[in-house]
Amino acid sequence: MPAPPVVWSIAGFDPSSGAGISADLKTIAALECYGVACITALTVQNTLGVRLVEALESDLVRETLKVLLEDLPPVSIKIGMLGCSSVADVVAAFLERLGDCPIILDPILRSSSGAELVDEAGVRVIRERLLPLATAITPNRAEAEQLTGLNGAKTEELAEELCRLGARAVVITGGEGEGDVAEDLLSYSLRGQNFVEWLTAPRLDSRSTHGTGCAFSTAIACGLARGENLPTAVTSAKAFVRRAIQRAPGLGHGRGPMGLEWAGRE
Repeated sequence: MPAPPVVWSIAGFDPSSGAGISADLKTIAALECYGVACITALTVQNTLGVRLVEALESDLVRETLKVLLEDLPPVSIKIGMLGCSSVADVVAAFLERLGDCPIILDPILRSSSGAELVDEAGVRVIRERLLPLATAITPNRAEAEQLTGLNGAKTEELAEELCRLGARAVVITGGEGEGDVAEDLLSYSLRGQNFVEWLTAPRLDSRSTHGTGCAFSTAIACGLARGENLPTAVTSAKAFVRRAIQRAPGLGHGRGPMGLEWAGRE
């Protein structure tokens, strides 16, 4: 049996196992890759919301990245919650030296319950240093507005501005929206041509949507690690998250976890 591709998750820890590192590792395993993790922050949360966020010491994050690289170099990387500017600086400096490796940046700035998950200086690091390093960035609309400063702009304008800021590809997710149809906007370049596509699907009536953005961005990283091109990896990831919502175990009293463990099975 050939060794599976190694996919890294650089993200925060959710003790309820619906989002963050827990969700990422479940997704990576379901998609038959090997996941390793660098935890950036600890949270106190459950399906009802985030109560407390504590970023790890930046030296600990730096040493974790160094040790992982010595033994388990990544085929692709997903970046999620960073917690604070000092951790964001460490991650950016590490990736700037890493060389060519697909990077999916999920710019987690605020939890769905409204908790701030990175300070303003950290947002600047994400915008100015990490965004240009990313193969693709996967913000929701609120995150795209915060990164660009274009509040109330059309989704296409947000994607265009993110590309102007250095993003090579953008997926603005629409799962937080309303209506019967969920719409994601994909903007990317392939063989010198620019493409903008709307990816639509009927909206699922489910409260088991905790960690959808985490799983989606990680599934894209897995697709790239398996050799898929970006648009294929994005559409595959969207289908994976949809299956995970449909196969949710129905746990928790708030936004429950998805069935990531079973979503890799067609």
